[in-house]
Amino acid sequence: MRNGMICLAQAAQWCGGRVEARYADVRFAGAQFDSRLLRQGELFVALSGQRDGHDFVPAAMAAGAAAVLASKPLAPEIPAIYVEDTRAALQAIAREYRKTLSCTVIGITGSVGKTTTKEMVAAVLETALRTVKTDQNYNNDLGVPVMLLRLTPQTQAAVLEMGMNHFGELSLLTSLVRPELAVITNVGTMHIENLGSREGILKAKLEILEGLQPGGTCYFCGDNDLLRREAGAHHAVTFGVGEGNDVRAVDVRQSEDGIRFTAVAGAHRIPIALPLTGLHHVPDALAAVAVGLKCGVPEARIAEALASFQNTGHRQRILRYGSVTVIDDCYNAGPESMRASLDVLAQAKGRRIAVLGDMLELGDFAPQAHFEVGRYAAERCDLIFVCGANRADYLRGAGEKARAFQTHEALAEALKPLLRDGDTLLLKGSRGMKMERLLPLLF
Repeated sequence: MRNGMICLAQAAQWCGGRVEARYADVRFAGAQFDSRLLRQGELFVALSGQRDGHDFVPAAMAAGAAAVLASKPLAPEIPAIYVEDTRAALQAIAREYRKTLSCTVIGITGSVGKTTTKEMVAAVLETALRTVKTDQNYNNDLGVPVMLLRLTPQTQAAVLEMGMNHFGELSLLTSLVRPELAVITNVGTMHIENLGSREGILKAKLEILEGLQPGGTCYFCGDNDLLRREAGAHHAVTFGVGEGNDVRAVDVRQSEDGIRFTAVAGAHRIPIALPLTGLHHVPDALAAVAVGLKCGVPEARIAEALASFQNTGHRQRILRYGSVTVIDDCYNAGPESMRASLDVLAQAKGRRIAVLGDMLELGDFAPQAHFEVGRYAAERCDLIFVCGANRADYLRGAGEKARAFQTHEALAEALKPLLRDGDTLLLKGSRGMKMERLLPLLF
């Protein structure tokens, strides 16, 4: 290998595949399973599923693929590695490639806040180190291998988000990532349908530590009850607002311009100004401070990175439509993040309108969870509009302030004529609800 280039013979050896001798020295850098996103010189991974990736091999080659990872015969002129299972082969290649790298890898997981934490950690590290971070939502058993294969010998730090919703998923991902530093942002109720209880979620999150490298460090949010309980057993560095945390926030103040606090870590006292609303962002920033200090980033650069931080996707984006303000927080939702976003909405000066969709993957906990969020919303909002299969449970909690609708279109039709100058709307729901669809319907 040179400059992150992998020859097909080496990759085939790593994954137990077969490559023709004439293509053994063909090299690729990076991999991609979506032909539309493929970069020049990457390995195209032809996945089998509802849509057969082998059907997109011509498009991938036209886009500049160096070779194909395949489980079906291809035209003889196409350089390929042949395997039985392309998904497993991709993971095997990424696992072995990771072992050749000397960069510091930071793995981040948690029920909520992991993407924001990933972005903050990367923003801090980028000020001092050549850093790669998880792109888009590449945090699963396909996305993580793709991100690992984007690393090069020149990469100094990699910040990789690791998602899960079943037992064993983080065990797999951490075996690929082998992090030097592992961060758990919290243990809430997301995916409780699959994991049974918060204790089950804790057990699944702790799987990230199975791949932690010897001498590595784990970071737990000490404000979370379950993680605080486990911190001692795992020699974790704790971060949070509470006094007992190793990295903590003091003098926390919130205004319309954002959040200010002092991050205290041993002898370090770093003034932080976050251009975000919502105190739930403070632990995320503290995790970035902790990792930054561990990686040798100067205090001033940590502060500068967080002062200019911008979040990604539909995560508490502040949008203006004339005199109406929209808090676009449509990326995902669970009971904890719902309450945090409603707290942000409660700070608005005008009428506060919550527009909420279902929280998914809650299983038997769904009725009570939606009832409790509805009640919480009623204490903080002037109007509540809800849609989705759990709308009746929202209504039970929210009472007379709430109105329920079956579709986005019906909700928008009822809400649009009621909007006034100075209103603030919160749009939030699980990713499957696609609450951002309401924006063009309302404005």
